[in-house]
Amino acid sequence: MPEVRHETTTLSALVARTTAGELSASDAITGALERLDRTEPDIRAWVRVDRDAALRTARELDAAPPGGLLHGVPFGVKDIIDVRGLPTECGSPLREGRVAASDAPLVARLRRLGAIPLGKTVTTEFAYFSPGPTRNPHNLAHTPGGSSSGSAAAVAAGVVPLALGSQTAGSLTRPAAYCGVAGFVAPAGGPLDTAGFMRLAHSLDAVGLLTPTVADLWLAYGALTGADRLPDAPEPPTDPRLAVWTGTELGEVEADMRSALVRSAERAVANGAVLVDIDLTARTPGLVEAHTAVMAYEAARALAAEAATPERLSTPLNDLLAQGRGITAARYEHALSVAERERAAMLTLLTEVDAVLGPAGLGPAPKGLTATGSPVLSRPWQLLGLPTLTVPGHRDGHGMPLGLQLIGHPERLERLFAIGHAVEQAARARQ
Repeated sequence: MPEVRHETTTLSALVARTTAGELSASDAITGALERLDRTEPDIRAWVRVDRDAALRTARELDAAPPGGLLHGVPFGVKDIIDVRGLPTECGSPLREGRVAASDAPLVARLRRLGAIPLGKTVTTEFAYFSPGPTRNPHNLAHTPGGSSSGSAAAVAAGVVPLALGSQTAGSLTRPAAYCGVAGFVAPAGGPLDTAGFMRLAHSLDAVGLLTPTVADLWLAYGALTGADRLPDAPEPPTDPRLAVWTGTELGEVEADMRSALVRSAERAVANGAVLVDIDLTARTPGLVEAHTAVMAYEAARALAAEAATPERLSTPLNDLLAQGRGITAARYEHALSVAERERAAMLTLLTEVDAVLGPAGLGPAPKGLTATGSPVLSRPWQLLGLPTLTVPGHRDGHGMPLGLQLIGHPERLERLFAIGHAVEQAARARQ
């Protein structure tokens, strides 16, 4: 099937137009709804569109004095995140019709900034593996990834320039990479928390943001973390120190993905980066093992009530919960101790290098809609609670997106975003 043709409006461009008075909030919402109506029959990214409420809120903003750094910006919300007055159904009939009484704090913060929720986007069942109906905008026969599938596809289709997601394993990095958009997984303990989100594994769950570009992510993150003005696009980093990680010890990374990684590393060196030889291959398999144990153990307890009706759950989710029930408390505590020890070691390493550059997935989005692809390349970093950027810009020989990821230090996010912006710019210039 062909890709869905659409126009992409970056968050930065939309904010510039609304700030300049060239576009009202009502114009922005009407445009988003028009794009949704054109693309949704093919892409199926949305569970529920709150059309009347979005238009009403836009009119109210237009009638009020200008204000809010994200004035009039339409955004999507993954359907594990509460939006007041709308159901949070988590991709499962077991949560059907459960209406949220209040906004998740992250949604409330966006409203205060003037942004307008357009509705709820598709998630996999309880943010695990069983896919929803969403299809990849670049080729409808391919998965958009999971579990933040609807949010990534909605941004990739140009419907909204910002969407909320989450990550427990590879739930945001993978769909961002597959759909060719930028993604940010917030670090553990940072200012963006998962209050008002459905819990899957409390030690691992993290906030995710999706936008068309890395510069847009930096803008959104700045607004959400209290900036009094929107940040400019990140300046090119000076002599960044990068470690290149191929991920091949964890799975069969496809040739096009390996080539994209090499090209980005070479371009970074040409632009002044220093490559630091650090071998992570002995470390990451143990991190994947620990992540898998923590996720299964905590999910079995978070979804214990749902597990009482296994006939209403998918086979993959039933298998995860059964695995989790079989993990002893001692094994779980050991996995947490591995995470604590290895996080400290990785934070030390990230004072010697600015970021680790690696593939965001084993390859482009796999063909087919019955599975969402492998999250294995995200599991090590999610266990450690580190911030990750998914950087778009590369394509394979068939035109499908290839995303890279950057893993950085939680206290050096500006540097991480600057490197990500430079890597993206170089990749897009080559394309």
